[in-house]
Amino acid sequence: MERTIYDLDQKDMPTHWYNIQADLPEPLPPVLHPGTGKPVTPDDLAPLLPMELIMQEVSTERWIEIPEEVQAVYRTWRPTRLHRARRLEKALDTPAKIFFKYEGTNQAGSHKPNTAIANCYYNMKEGIKRITTETGAGQWGSALSLAGAFFGIEIKVYMVRISYDQKPYRRIAMEVWGGKCVPSPSPDTKAGRDMLEKWPDCPGSLGLAISEAVEDCVGRDDTHYALGSVLNHVLLHQTIQGEECRKQMEMADAYPDIIVGNVGGGSNYGGQFLPWIRDKISGAKPDMRVICVEPESCPTMTRGLYAYDFGDNVGLTPLIKMHTLGHGFIPPPIHAGGLRYHGMAPIICHLYELGLVEAVAVHQTAVFDAGVKFARTEGIISGPEPCHNLKVAFDEALKCKESGEAKTILIAHSGHGHFDLGAYERYLSGKLEDYAFPEEEVKKAQAELPKVPS
Repeated sequence: MERTIYDLDQKDMPTHWYNIQADLPEPLPPVLHPGTGKPVTPDDLAPLLPMELIMQEVSTERWIEIPEEVQAVYRTWRPTRLHRARRLEKALDTPAKIFFKYEGTNQAGSHKPNTAIANCYYNMKEGIKRITTETGAGQWGSALSLAGAFFGIEIKVYMVRISYDQKPYRRIAMEVWGGKCVPSPSPDTKAGRDMLEKWPDCPGSLGLAISEAVEDCVGRDDTHYALGSVLNHVLLHQTIQGEECRKQMEMADAYPDIIVGNVGGGSNYGGQFLPWIRDKISGAKPDMRVICVEPESCPTMTRGLYAYDFGDNVGLTPLIKMHTLGHGFIPPPIHAGGLRYHGMAPIICHLYELGLVEAVAVHQTAVFDAGVKFARTEGIISGPEPCHNLKVAFDEALKCKESGEAKTILIAHSGHGHFDLGAYERYLSGKLEDYAFPEEEVKKAQAELPKVPS
């Protein structure tokens, strides 16, 4: 029998998150206060985040225990399944072994609840009644609305306008779970009103939606802010994926030669590859390749500057050392809304600078071509975001066909595309847009990077 699925028993679900900061060859650059240029303190972040998440953000402990209340909610869908993509292997006629860890089986349909549940739990423990957030394609807003329902917290979501229009059922899902969703830019904040006055038809961006959510948060004592990607504690919570996957790959008697994942802010892929990359750092698996895939029209790692920048459009956040296209950059309206971000997780940028991970950018039409091929072999209609890494994984598998090498490829698959069928319809009808790298817009945005005090 050709085995295609690898399931863990619920009793084998990891009970701790893995913290890569314990094993980094060099520590991360500090997050800076934009006014003083000094590292931010817990008191600086307290108006935005619960103290436990602030402590996780800077922790260097290797393992951080998952609270039982969080584990109990995780067990409504975890552990998730590891698949061997044998039908895809045959279609590609490749000797490569292709596996994918699928995060689309939970209530919200993506990897995002792994950190949304933890966020709402820690806020609930601190007595917070309301959380504001942004969302790109809607996965994060959906997940946080779901988590808010579980822990009795009101959720206000600023959804990037282009995705709000492209994916109306994401908004409806949020509302079913009790969240309130508005398009960004919105009239609800000064940041939104200023943009609407300057550009009434602005498609929005994650950076602008973050500005709106942070502005909304700091004006109320009962409210905190939650970011669904980028930050250290978010990648930490996502490592439950990689820790499960290590056990499942042992069941398959396999170890990845190549790990492929898409990066927008970096949470899903970071959660998958960080538990593996410690083997590369230690020297146990020095030749393992970790490939980060991003859109050609918003190529943060491959075209961005490694510099301190704001995480939002207006400049309300601390300064983060990361690859950036400039906080003022508004990306083209591609359908992979979760990848339309000007920056990247500091941890992933740091590993990229150390030469431990690779990055590649791909076009939207090639991405959907891969998504259709995957649907017609493995049956899963993928979100536009994971279609990016499907494309690159296929390329690597075809290289194995040329060389005759039977490499093992592991794909980090972040979720389904059931709310993205409009984009698939455009692809199938030949009407899907492609967007080139907007070089002039990026140069302009990067010229306005903040001056960091010495």
